[in-house]
Amino acid sequence: MNRFFFLALFCFITSNIYAQNFNYGSIQNDEYYFDKSKIDSTANAVVLKEFGTAAMQIDDATGRLVIQFEHHVKIKIYNKEGFKFANIVIPTYKDDNKQEFVNDLKASTFNMVNGEFVETLMDKKAVFTENRNKYTQLTKFTLPNIKDGSIIEYSYRIESPLIFNFRTWEFQGDIPKVSSEFVANIPGNYNYNVSLRGYQKLSDSKAEIYKECLRLNGVSIDCSRMTYIMKNVPAFVEEDYMTAASNFKSAMYFELSDVQLTNGSKQSYTKTWNDVDYELTSDKNFGSQMKKASVFKDLMPAILKGETDNLAKANAVYNYIKKQIKWNNYYGNYSMENTKTILENRSGNVADINLTLISALSAAGLETEAVILSTRENGMPNKLFPVLSSFNYVVAKVNIGDKTYLLDATEPLLPFGLLPIRCINDQGRVINLKKPSYWIDLKASQKSVTTYVLTGKLNADGKINGVITTTTVGYAAFNKRKDIKKYNSTEEFVEKLDERLTKISLSNPEINNVDSVEKPLMEKYEIEFSAHDATDKNQLFINPFFINRITKNPFNLNDRMYPVDLGAASDERIIINVTLPEKYELVEKPKDMAISLPTSGGRYLLQSSIEDNKLSVNQILQFNKAIYNADDYLYLKEFYSKIIQNQKNDVLLKKAN
Repeated sequence: MNRFFFLALFCFITSNIYAQNFNYGSIQNDEYYFDKSKIDSTANAVVLKEFGTAAMQIDDATGRLVIQFEHHVKIKIYNKEGFKFANIVIPTYKDDNKQEFVNDLKASTFNMVNGEFVETLMDKKAVFTENRNKYTQLTKFTLPNIKDGSIIEYSYRIESPLIFNFRTWEFQGDIPKVSSEFVANIPGNYNYNVSLRGYQKLSDSKAEIYKECLRLNGVSIDCSRMTYIMKNVPAFVEEDYMTAASNFKSAMYFELSDVQLTNGSKQSYTKTWNDVDYELTSDKNFGSQMKKASVFKDLMPAILKGETDNLAKANAVYNYIKKQIKWNNYYGNYSMENTKTILENRSGNVADINLTLISALSAAGLETEAVILSTRENGMPNKLFPVLSSFNYVVAKVNIGDKTYLLDATEPLLPFGLLPIRCINDQGRVINLKKPSYWIDLKASQKSVTTYVLTGKLNADGKINGVITTTTVGYAAFNKRKDIKKYNSTEEFVEKLDERLTKISLSNPEINNVDSVEKPLMEKYEIEFSAHDATDKNQLFINPFFINRITKNPFNLNDRMYPVDLGAASDERIIINVTLPEKYELVEKPKDMAISLPTSGGRYLLQSSIEDNKLSVNQILQFNKAIYNADDYLYLKEFYSKIIQNQKNDVLLKKAN
């Protein structure tokens, strides 16, 4: 999927070497009249030119090494749908000790007036900052005087004290780019592992060496300058059923390997997993938390209630932690409090809860490990080098006999062994207190299963009365339970559901096992809906797809280069049986279908018939894989297209003569 290459980079370049940057404010006719069909005829805006540099320099005020990052971009806006690309957001890092600063910001809009380009310079008062969270500050501004056909241009410089976090350069963005160029300038005593990730290839790259371009502690440093160019870059379009866009966008990443100090020694930053294992297991907020079994010494008899089977013990401990500690909605690999305080406060972040779960499972005599992972929205973890910052979550792993169970106690409505879908992301790293760490696949342990059964009867007034029973398992049950719990009572949930179903009336609800999460969630309703209008009572129209009708194809691209990730396999079945009061003929109906995806990837079955005065409609929609590769995309698109087209048809019945 990704193409990796690794280089040792050594460079520092002064500003007079940035010859490949383009002049600010120089707008050409061929840019204003650029034919977007050359790159993407559907684009609402196009990046005409983009140039960036990153270099290390000595800060004159502090004498410390800093990174100077410069970004310069020119964008053609074609229509009102493209106006949003004049809203610019620049994220920077900040904490109590360090902060990045945005400097030398300028922005202009250029419009053609009477055959000449007229520049509207952005007022600096239009720039404002916003704190997104504790560590991220946003600099925001909107370009002025935007019209159809405008060209916008802006540039800025970020000064960063974070020399160990060299800036990632994204070649690919939300709109296509004619040209994107990045120049990396790093002192020669800094060695970086460099990786180009994504599916687009570089158009060009080159390296240049410069002698004695920087002095550190009186020592002259040789430098190199690496240039990376990508042309005619398509827009990256996000679609349903994908993990973080950063997994697939074409971008250049830099990871510091080591630094050759001026005294001759070398400081290594690329760790081995042995280093990381030791760091985690000896950390007071990770490994020490896993060892707090003694906290549960007096509590364990009451938790286990005499259970002797190991699986039953694990379930008892899991349910206890879920009830005792409420998740505060913060992620993290490290506990913020000690175990005793967490239990007293009855609240904590992901690590607080799941590291406490690990120590409790250990106290029950069970073999338990931790698994650090990266959530779906956080991107794939780096597997080539141990980079702890790429992980943002931790769960428990308990080994019982020859089986392994992954547990997350942050979600009280999840059954034992089923991780939240946010955790189903490639692989996690298992951290054992005594053994070397290793990778483990993160997969859903259950299918998402939903079954609807409607049994009804057509009355003389043209209304169908009956009972619909719904059974859900896995993520389908979890999502439905969460939906129910949003309301103050199940009665309020049913009331809101009835309001949404405008053509169907619900009554006498029965909802079972909302809190018994190890059991299927059961719903039962009496329903009523009309089968004909007042114009012809001898003719019945029944829409058999009033339950979860598919109206929109989630796959609309001509091609998709990244996988379709559903998170879990799924199975949905709909069974409708309606007894008719007299003999009817089936005049029209949706076409009976039996279509499949390649390599047993899934299937859709539809069959409708009348037999012994009973209308029957049976429907099955199955996806047998959690992940489909890019080669399956067009098959999935066509699969959905056929289903949607067929579901536009109703069942038409007429009284038999």
